[in-house]
Amino acid sequence: MPDFWISCGYRLLQAGPDGRLVVTDDFLRATLLRPELAPLPESCPAELALHEKLIAMPRAAVGQSERTQIADADARENYAIWLRFRDRIAGAPSLESAYIAMFREGVDVPPLFVHQLTQILVRHVLGVRADAIEARAAEMLFRPQKIAVTADGSVMAADAETVELLASTGGFGSLGELLQKNRTPLRTVDLDTLDASNKETYWDRDERHDVAISLNRGRPALDALCRVLEKWIAHMVGVTVTIRPQREIDDKRWVWHVGLDAEASSLLNDLYNRVEIDEARMGRLLCLFELRFAQPGDMRPAIAGRPVYLAMAMDANGWLKLKPQNLLLNLPLAMPQ
Repeated sequence: MPDFWISCGYRLLQAGPDGRLVVTDDFLRATLLRPELAPLPESCPAELALHEKLIAMPRAAVGQSERTQIADADARENYAIWLRFRDRIAGAPSLESAYIAMFREGVDVPPLFVHQLTQILVRHVLGVRADAIEARAAEMLFRPQKIAVTADGSVMAADAETVELLASTGGFGSLGELLQKNRTPLRTVDLDTLDASNKETYWDRDERHDVAISLNRGRPALDALCRVLEKWIAHMVGVTVTIRPQREIDDKRWVWHVGLDAEASSLLNDLYNRVEIDEARMGRLLCLFELRFAQPGDMRPAIAGRPVYLAMAMDANGWLKLKPQNLLLNLPLAMPQ
C-alpha cells in the first residue's frame, strides 16, 4: 500500500510509546508555511521578524508587542489564532488528548485546523494496512460530502468541494468559469464510483477527492465506514465496539443514541421523544447503525449491555457534514475521557 494523504502533515509527527501522536517542531513549522501565515512581498518588518523567529524556534514565547507591531490587521489576527492553536496542541500530552480537550473546552480555532487534526488522527488510525475503500470512506470524517439519491435508489456521496468546483467550471477550471459567465453550456462531468472492483485506483488519486461512493446497505463503502468508526473509537477512547448498519430502530428499550452529524442528532432526538417528523425531513435520514460495546463494563452501569444507535443525515441542501467528535464526547462510557 502506498503512503497517502501526504499533504496533511502526518509524517511530520511522531508516535510515542503508547501509540499516540506527539507534536514536533517540524509539524509546527509546516503550519507556519500555510498561505494564511506565510509572509507576502508587502509584509512589514515586524511580521517578517516574527515569522523568521517562529520558523527557527516554533515554541518560542511571543510577546504582545511583537504582534501589535504587525501593520496588517488580518496578519495580526492570524498569528493570534496560530499561537492559540500551537499552545493547545504543543501543551497537551498527545495530539489525541489535545483534540478531545478542544471539543470539551470549546473550539477556539478555525474549522481549517480542526479538519486537519481530524485527518491526521484518522490517518494514524488507519495505519499501514489501510484498505482503499476504508480510506475513501474515512474522508467523510473531515471533508463534507454532497449526497445524491439516484432514480434507482442509490445513495451516492461525493466530495462537496469537488462537486461545487465541477458544477461551476464543468471541469475546465478558469476557462469553465468564463464559459459559465457567458452562459455557454458546460459538459457534464461524472465522478467515478469507488467499489471493490476498482478500489486500488484510489491510491493514485487519494488527494484529488474525485471519486464517489455508495452508502447503500450491502455496498463495501458503508461497511468500510463502520470499520473506520470502530477503529476511531478504539484508538481515541480505548474501548472496543462493533458497528453494524440497521434498517430501523425497533427497540422498546431504546436508551441511548448518538447522531454522527447535527441533522442526525436532531432527528434521533425527535424520534426518541416521539415527535412527529414530516416526510421530507425523514427522507434526509441516510443510514442507521447499531453500536455494541465488546465489554459491557466499559459502559455506564445503568445501561450496560444495551445497544447505542447511531445515524447520519444530510441537510436540506444535500450536504453531509459528519462530526466524529460526537463519538468521543457522547458515548455512554463508564469512564469518560
